[in-house]
Amino acid sequence: MLSLRAGAGVVFGTAITLACLAGYLAISPAAGPLSTAAFAADNYPSRPIRVISPFPPGSASDTVSRVVLDSVSQQLGQPMVIETRPGAGGTVGFADVAKADPDGYTVVVSSTSMGTEKVLHSHLPYDPFKDFTHVASFGVQPNVLVASTQSGFKTVADLVAAAKAKPGALTFASAGIGSSSHMAGERFRLAAGIDVRHVPFRDQGLTEVMAGRIDYYFIPLAAAASALGSGKLNVLVVSSPKRSALLPDTPSIIEAGLPKAEFRFWVGLSVPAKTPRPIIDKLHDAVEKALQDPALQQKLAKLGVTPELMSVDEFNKYVNDDMKSTIELAKEANITPVD
Repeated sequence: MLSLRAGAGVVFGTAITLACLAGYLAISPAAGPLSTAAFAADNYPSRPIRVISPFPPGSASDTVSRVVLDSVSQQLGQPMVIETRPGAGGTVGFADVAKADPDGYTVVVSSTSMGTEKVLHSHLPYDPFKDFTHVASFGVQPNVLVASTQSGFKTVADLVAAAKAKPGALTFASAGIGSSSHMAGERFRLAAGIDVRHVPFRDQGLTEVMAGRIDYYFIPLAAAASALGSGKLNVLVVSSPKRSALLPDTPSIIEAGLPKAEFRFWVGLSVPAKTPRPIIDKLHDAVEKALQDPALQQKLAKLGVTPELMSVDEFNKYVNDDMKSTIELAKEANITPVD
């Protein structure tokens, strides 16, 4: 009997405590949504986090995120389970996260490609400007302009001269209409004042360039890294304002005399817009701590990725400004929605 009463007393006492707490939350001006969110953040994460990767394995964003998130999961003490959800240029994965519960347990690998979805689709199932909060940057990398060794192009000047000698004859590959490689290629085309033909591919663009069937490709460095030592490609330029430590002998786009063709590919982590700020801050801090690890920095350097630490507010401004810039570029390049 005594143990039963003791048990009853514990339950009763808990009920009183909860009732008092509920009353406090209801009447205290110092308590409210922030306090509730703080309680949630204190226990976060208490289970594995689902990470949606909206682009195929081997893509630049997928490759970089897998390297970073392994370290982030160690900081958080919970697995980060990456689920690849490619489709419709990334919109399937982004839409999944936009509609998810904003509890920090469904997040998405975001990248430069977020802006292109707004360009390509008149009616997205989400608003890239309103339906996400951008947590942290994993880093930025340049695209690299590669050409087949069969082309004879060894410098940007060689390529531009050939394009101007035969307008409309040269071709450039991309990972699809509106992809980062397409947008980098269009920025280069406009800056150089050349008339070339765009040939989009799903996943064989680099192979076609290496075979000499396509003239060049402005591809994210992480996606090209494994092929650069094949002997079948010449790297003409990196799209960043400075040379890449991974390719110290390759000139920057500034050195090539085309500053308006500067293009950098960013990768980061985003969550549904209504995710509580304490949870966002916890994720942000875990990413930043991971990025300060020299071992992770070395892994990223091998992919040509430079970590860029920003506050949550700074990163949100960075992403929104980048999306606006992409939309303006699409207008200038006459890229119209595909649906």
